[in-house]
Amino acid sequence: MEVVNKFVNKYNKITAGIIVCVCTLFTVYFLFSIYFMNHLYFGSKINGVDVSGKTVEEIKSQITSQLNTYSLNIKERGGKNEQIKAGDINLKYQSDEQFNNIKKEQNPLKWPLSFFNKKYTNMTAEISYDKGMLEKRIDNLSALADSNIIEPKEPSFKYVNNSFTIVDEIKGNKIDKNVLLKRIEDAISNQESTIDLESSNCYTNPKYTSKSQEVIKAKDMLNKYVSSKITYNFGNNTEILDGSTINKWLTVDNNFNVVLDESKVKEYVKSFANTYNTVGKTRSFHTSSGNTINVSGGDYGWQININKEVQNLSEAIKGGQTVTKKPSYTTTATSYNSNDIGNTYVEIDMTKQHLWFYKNGSLVANGDVVTGNVSLNHTTPPGIYRLKYKERNATLKGEDYSTPVSFWMPFNGGIGIHDATWRSVFGGQIYKTDGSHGCVNSPYNLAETIFNNINVGTPVVCYY
Repeated sequence: MEVVNKFVNKYNKITAGIIVCVCTLFTVYFLFSIYFMNHLYFGSKINGVDVSGKTVEEIKSQITSQLNTYSLNIKERGGKNEQIKAGDINLKYQSDEQFNNIKKEQNPLKWPLSFFNKKYTNMTAEISYDKGMLEKRIDNLSALADSNIIEPKEPSFKYVNNSFTIVDEIKGNKIDKNVLLKRIEDAISNQESTIDLESSNCYTNPKYTSKSQEVIKAKDMLNKYVSSKITYNFGNNTEILDGSTINKWLTVDNNFNVVLDESKVKEYVKSFANTYNTVGKTRSFHTSSGNTINVSGGDYGWQININKEVQNLSEAIKGGQTVTKKPSYTTTATSYNSNDIGNTYVEIDMTKQHLWFYKNGSLVANGDVVTGNVSLNHTTPPGIYRLKYKERNATLKGEDYSTPVSFWMPFNGGIGIHDATWRSVFGGQIYKTDGSHGCVNSPYNLAETIFNNINVGTPVVCYY
């Protein structure tokens, strides 16, 4: 019985303790519920401002005061800072009623939930500002003043000591105004105290840096191009093209692709073509009669194929080649000497109406001829030409004639040397009134000897 009594007493004490605890907890809960009828939960924040246990009126006073002193610090490149203050943009809370609404969202009877759900304590009050004033203030930032802006610049290249080196990019300090405006608006809405323009990506930066693979690749390509050395042979003369000139023809586009300016390549090819081309140029010629005369015109001589050589030269540069070469020609001559005619040629003195044919410096044949009819404006044109081809048993045709010949050797379009068996007399003044249509009429034996000994491409010198 004593044991039972002890157990009952102990049970009663425990029960009494529980009742006391429950009553205490209920009392505490009830008292806090009454308290939170007019106050915000403990730990409450509005826009990051601690308003624990504050009444609505206290909240209005506190956070409005803090808002009026709000300042957004803007950290810029170079260690400079600028501020946008609440007064600069008429910053304020949209309405006081929202504070009452915030309080209403905190049910006094549910205050224990604030320990488990932060939505009851982390709250936001809407603010407003004058966007026009904000944009004006941003426009007046020193960082946006034209006089203070350093434009960003991509890496570039400098040719020094026969090679290209990379010149580092310039970051500058140019700001993307649209990005800046958005970032500032977000910061003000969130009541941030500082924004860093660098980490906020507000600056306009170069697309590439000196470490970019595209830039390094471009440098290597540039140096490949300027490593080229092309030596042109023109007999005893040479023209050497190397990096000292090539570097001036190179550019790099916006994507760092190397571009060879072929217009400048063409200018270069034209420059030495003007020096070494001889087609149509006036030459000093020593005649069989012993006189030295000047002869111009015709199609014989050196003529560089400019378009083809521009292509070949561009390929050589892009390949970084070191090569000794001759340019591409449309026509060539016997030698690069001042007398590029050489010692194998046909000479026609149209005043004396006489022809000489030399081969390797020796006179092979000569004789009187009849050239174009002067009275009918069929004069044989003077100049230095090349024999285009030779044909046995050809028929010469024109508007008013069709004449078979045994030996046909054209050198200027439809004008050539051929036999004229219909003539019994050659030379003298026949050509003035009874000459050919422009061809060089020759005795059969003379034409035959020339035909049998002459090669295609042999110069034909015509002069008066």
